[in-house]
Amino acid sequence: MSTARTSTLASLRGSIERLEAHGDAHDLNKITLGHKAADAVLHGGLALAAVHEVFAEGHQSATATGFIAGLAGRVSPRRPLVWVRQDFSEIESGALSMSGLAELGLDPRLLVTVRATDTDAALRTAADALACDALGAVVLEVWGQARQLDLVASRKLTLAAAASGVTALLLRVAAEPRPSTAETRWIVRAAHSPPGAPPKPAAAPKPAAPWSAWGAPVFDAQLVRNRHGPVGRWIMEWNCDECLFREPSAYPQPLAATPAHRPHQAQAFAGQRRAS
Repeated sequence: MSTARTSTLASLRGSIERLEAHGDAHDLNKITLGHKAADAVLHGGLALAAVHEVFAEGHQSATATGFIAGLAGRVSPRRPLVWVRQDFSEIESGALSMSGLAELGLDPRLLVTVRATDTDAALRTAADALACDALGAVVLEVWGQARQLDLVASRKLTLAAAASGVTALLLRVAAEPRPSTAETRWIVRAAHSPPGAPPKPAAAPKPAAPWSAWGAPVFDAQLVRNRHGPVGRWIMEWNCDECLFREPSAYPQPLAATPAHRPHQAQAFAGQRRAS
C-alpha cells in the first residue's frame, strides 16, 4: 500500500472517529417517517446529514424506487433533490417517471436527474452534489455488486453529508450489503395493497370500478442496520397526500379528494359519476 493511500485512510479513520465521538443518537437532527413503530426504533425518525442505504432484489427495483422516493420526500420536501443513476440502472429498470414521482408526492420541479456512465462516475457525481448545501438530499442509485462502493467510499460520503448537512440515500438493487458507515440500512419488498373499501352489506352487487383496484403503496420494510438502536421489520404504507409513512389502513379508501390545483380532473370525475 502506498504512503499516500495509507495517509488518506488514516485521515478518514480519524475524521470518522471524531464524528462518531460526537454523534450521539439524541443529538442528531431527525425527520419523522410517520410510522410510529419505526420512528420509535429510530429514536424519533431518520437522521439528516447522514447516509442511509436501501437494498432490494432485482425484481423489486420499482418497489425500492418508490420507498427511497418516500424517504427523499420526507427528508427534502421543499428543497432540490439530485438523483444520480448509473446507466445500467436505467437499462434494467427503465427511466424514472416524473408523473409517477409526482403521484408519490414529490415535486418534479425540484428534482435533478443525472445519468452516470459507470459506478466511478456516479460516485464522483454524488460526492460533488453532497458538497452543495443548497440541496435537501442526494440519491445515488447503482445496480449490482459494485466493488467501488466499499467502506472507504462510504466514509467519504458520510463525511461529505455531515459537512454540508445534505442527506445521502443509496439505492442498491441486485446487490449484497457490505460493511459501511451508513446510519441505517433497509431491505424492502412489495407488500399487499388491498383495493378499495369493504362493500356495504345492503348494497346490490355492482361491477368493480377500474380505479377500485388501486391501493396506496405498501412496503415490507426491514431495518437491518441501525447505528444507534435496535432493528425491526414493518409493513409501511405511503400516504401520497400527506407524504409520510404510516401503519396500513384496515380499509383504505380507493379515492382521494382532488387537489384544488387540478379542477379539470374534478369536473371530469363528476361527469363520470353523473353518467354512471
